[in-house]
Amino acid sequence: MFGVGDYVTRKSYNNDIVFKVIDIRDNIYYLKGVNFRLYADSPKEDLVVCEDNLDSDKFSPSIDDYRDLDRNEYFYLPGKILHIDGDEEYLEKCMNFYNKSKIKAYGLYLKEDEFAISIGNLLKKYNPDILVLTGHDAFYRKKRNKYKNTSNFVDAVMEARKYEKSHEKLLIIAGACQSNYEELIKAGANFASSPKRVNIHALDPAIVASCLSFSDKNTNIDLIKILDKRKIKNIKILYNCKYISNYRAFLYFKYSILHLLKSLVLLYIHLQ
Repeated sequence: MFGVGDYVTRKSYNNDIVFKVIDIRDNIYYLKGVNFRLYADSPKEDLVVCEDNLDSDKFSPSIDDYRDLDRNEYFYLPGKILHIDGDEEYLEKCMNFYNKSKIKAYGLYLKEDEFAISIGNLLKKYNPDILVLTGHDAFYRKKRNKYKNTSNFVDAVMEARKYEKSHEKLLIIAGACQSNYEELIKAGANFASSPKRVNIHALDPAIVASCLSFSDKNTNIDLIKILDKRKIKNIKILYNCKYISNYRAFLYFKYSILHLLKSLVLLYIHLQ
């Protein structure tokens, strides 16, 4: 038997991700990823108790190389971050990461369906340079390609762009595990997850936001360098005394096409 709060894996997915049982209704177990921003549901027969809950995940990359800016000619103030999260536990992890990295960040917990109606007032209050909109999501292939929370993220991005249309003055990072990346980019996000509907680590949005915060806005952003900071490691799950390894979680972000086109136009004008 499994109860709310138990840590489990799913046999049908080769026990790849550890989940926490958050609800049980009509013999269906509703799950939340422990270290990945993913919701799922499962029948009891597909679940296996996980002895190692992996809640002590120590992943916390250093971004010290982003602090090595030449300040001889100017004073540089890192970008301010507003991080809105649909998961309180993940928000706490992200805020700890920001604090460790000595970044000025404001963290707020809201349910994903509250993002859009709240975002305007929050942007006015905190006036951030970087906005993170994340939480949990899921892609339901058996339900005509429906998403758990993508529409909520899209609505929030669109409301944020009503407040600040410039993709340079306000950088937006949006999405969670298996979110509809294409729709988030079209809505106005600079960075979004996730192409191919892959899973992302709880810290991935905070890592990208932190790297952007320390990036010189007068120079080009090295996306490859930023993406290398993400969670990419072997995860060992203790299951029947057998280690399941080489599970790799990738987070893909794409810089805004609109911003790229604008840069090309400015370059063309400069060369004339």
